[in-house]
Amino acid sequence: MSDLLIDLQAFTESLPPLLRWVGVLLAGLIPYVEAEGASVIGIVAGIHPAIAIPAAVIGNAIALLVVVSVTSAVRSGVKAAAGAASSAGSARSRTAAGSTGAVDTIDTTATAVDESNPKRQRMRRVFDRWGVPGVSFLGPLLLPSHVTAAAMVGFGAPKARVFVWGVVAVAAWAVVIGVLVYLGVQVALH
Repeated sequence: MSDLLIDLQAFTESLPPLLRWVGVLLAGLIPYVEAEGASVIGIVAGIHPAIAIPAAVIGNAIALLVVVSVTSAVRSGVKAAAGAASSAGSARSRTAAGSTGAVDTIDTTATAVDESNPKRQRMRRVFDRWGVPGVSFLGPLLLPSHVTAAAMVGFGAPKARVFVWGVVAVAAWAVVIGVLVYLGVQVALH
């Protein structure tokens, strides 16, 4: 992973100064690098945080949009296929009330993934407890936002809500980490 970050930084620095933000945007597309890592790459490459952080967030947002859209389409296809196969089933819903006060109504019909999978069960418990906002903010501590977004849409959370909260969360993390790195770089230079 460190080789990837070094290569991304070298790529960004090799671009003409007015195009370095493109390198940051591209880095933000990559899972595990995301907006947080891309903003750091940009700041260390000499881009001002006011440019590096938004470029990183836009890159991450593009990737999130693709992941959420594809996962939603796959889930809709699986649900339609399951609905055609079992027309006698009735729709059930589960409500997840997070500590944020937000309530997400989740359609639990046509679950394509094995519910006995321990990782899926653990992720579902976290989702049930914290809802879309909580998982969006806490998820990047353990997994890329791409993975948590796909899981939430897979659980039936509304794709627009997952996308918006995902972008808000990665932007917040990118601002916090980017500002800390910028301050650190400033201290190191003086």
